Amino acid sequence: MIITTLEYVPGKTITKHLGLVQGSTVRAKHVGKDILAGIKNVFGGELKAYTELLQESREEAIERMKQQAQATGANAILNIRFSTSSISQGASEIFTYGTAVVLD
Repeated sequence: MIITTLEYVPGKTITKHLGLVQGSTVRAKHVGKDILAGIKNVFGGELKAYTELLQESREEAIERMKQQAQATGANAILNIRFSTSSISQGASEIFTYGTAVVLD
């Protein structure tokens, strides 16, 4: 499965447009990690626990988007984008979407 932020893949031709595909996940912070992040906030530095949480969330959202694209018969997802939103105190959504297509 080719996944790209481009609207096309160089050297490939779009033979079929299958429409929008998407994937999302909602994750909450771990209380212990949240306390450590609060301490880091005072002294500065990277919040590694949050960085890891967001990376895992992006990977899961992409995997769900890929599964939806494969179910439509796509072999590529073009023009993908990411979005985040706060769902509630301590919980955030990572949302990714793109256009499912068949390339030659």
